[in-house]
Amino acid sequence: MTPLYDLIAIGTGSAASSVVSRCAEAGWKIAVIDEREFGGTCALRGCDPKKVLAGAAELIDWNERMLGKGTQGKTTMNWPELMNFKRTFTASIPRASEDKFKQAGMDTFHGEAVFVDEEHIRVGDALLRGKHILIATGAQPAPLPIEGAEHLLYSDDFLDMEQLPDQLVLVGGGYIAFEFAHIAARAGTEVHIIHRGERPLEQFDKDLVDLLVQKSEEIGIHVHLNAEVKSIRQQGGTYLVSGTRNGADHQWHCGRVVHGAGRIPNIEGLELEKGKVSYSKNGIIVNEYLQSTSNPRVYAAGDVAATKGLPLTPLAGQESRAVASNLLKGNHAQPNYKVMPSIVFTVPSLGSVGLNVEQAEKEGYEVKVNDMSKWYTYKRTNEKYAMAKVVIDNATGRILGAHVIGSETEELINLFAMAIQFGITTDQLNTMNFAYPTAASDLGSLL
Repeated sequence: MTPLYDLIAIGTGSAASSVVSRCAEAGWKIAVIDEREFGGTCALRGCDPKKVLAGAAELIDWNERMLGKGTQGKTTMNWPELMNFKRTFTASIPRASEDKFKQAGMDTFHGEAVFVDEEHIRVGDALLRGKHILIATGAQPAPLPIEGAEHLLYSDDFLDMEQLPDQLVLVGGGYIAFEFAHIAARAGTEVHIIHRGERPLEQFDKDLVDLLVQKSEEIGIHVHLNAEVKSIRQQGGTYLVSGTRNGADHQWHCGRVVHGAGRIPNIEGLELEKGKVSYSKNGIIVNEYLQSTSNPRVYAAGDVAATKGLPLTPLAGQESRAVASNLLKGNHAQPNYKVMPSIVFTVPSLGSVGLNVEQAEKEGYEVKVNDMSKWYTYKRTNEKYAMAKVVIDNATGRILGAHVIGSETEELINLFAMAIQFGITTDQLNTMNFAYPTAASDLGSLL
C-alpha cells in the first residue's frame, strides 16, 4: 500500500528546513528526500565552506598589505591543511541532519525524486503519496555549450580539491568565478577568468567592479573580458582551453577548468509535467504564497522557485518560513523582498543592497560617492581600494540603496540593509553613537 504523507519535502537545505521542522512539530507525517547528502548546498558545498577558504585568503592579503608596516615574514597557504579545517565544518552535517529528521519522526529517503502524477512521488523503488509536496531542490550549474564540457569541475569540486593546480581557468565572470579566483590566487595559483561580456558581476555597481578587477589583476589574476570558451581538451595531465578573446582565437593552458558561469533552478529530472507543475527558465511558477499556480498541492521555496528573491540563503530561509506558515494556517504569509543584501566574498569584498545607482539617477535621487581609501579605517590596514555609494531620498532622508567595496563591506552593507528595512533616516543615523574607531562609526560621513 502506498504510504500517505501530510508533506513530502524534496530537498534538505535552507529552503526546506523551516517547513519540515515546523510541520513536524505540528504532528504532520513527513517524508524527506534528497538525491545528495542531507544538509543542502549552503552548509555542505556553498557559502559556509567557501567562507572558511575566503578567511584564509583574507589573512594572506592582510599580511601582504602590512609587510614593512610593522610586520615581518610572509604567510603562505597550506591547501591540504585548509581543506582539513574546512571539513571540520562540513563532515558531520549529513549524519546530523538525517538524525535530526528521524528524531522528529520523519521518514528519510535518499535518491532522485520524480513526479508520477499530481500527488505521487517516486524515489528509487518507493512510491509516496503526499497531501502537500515541497520542492526545495535549489540550483545547479548552468549547462555550457562547450566541446569537452565533461572536463569541467564545478563549485563543489573546487571546494573539495585535495591540491590546487599551478594554473586554473575559471569560466564565467560572476560570484563563483571571482570568489574562487581570489582564494586560489592567494594560494599561489596562476588564475584566469574568462568572461563572455564586457563587464563582469553585472548586478553590482560598475565603478566598484572596476576597482575589484584592478585589485584582482594586481594580485596576479588575469581577467579576460569579451572572451569565450569553445572547447576543452585534455592533454595528459593538463588541459588546453580554446576560444576567442576580443574576436581573435586564443588558447589557455591549465591544470583544471572550473565552471563559474552561473546557476539555474534544479528542476531537471523531477518530471514536473507528470505532476502538472508549471515552470519556466526561472524555476517553479508560484503565486505570492509560494504555491504552484498549476498544482495547488505543491509549494516551492529557495533557488528553485521563480520569485523576486535573489538566490541567497537568507531569502531561501525566509521563503521556507512563509511556506511553513501557509501550510499550517492557510495561505496568508508572503516573503518580504524589500531588502536583499548581497556580498561577493573576494578580498576586498563587494556588496550591494537596495536601489542601484542607475535607477537612482533616473528617478532623481541623490547618490553620495565616497572614496574611503584614505580614511583611517582603511589607511591603518594599508588598503588601496575602499569606496561607497549611498542612494538617499533627500525629501525624506531615507536611505534607498548602498554599494560598497572594502574590507568592512559585509558589516556596512548589513547596517545599510537594516536602515532601508526599517526606514531609518540619515538624521536618525547621525544621532547614533557608534563605538569608535569602527567601520560603523564611518556611517555618518557616508551620509
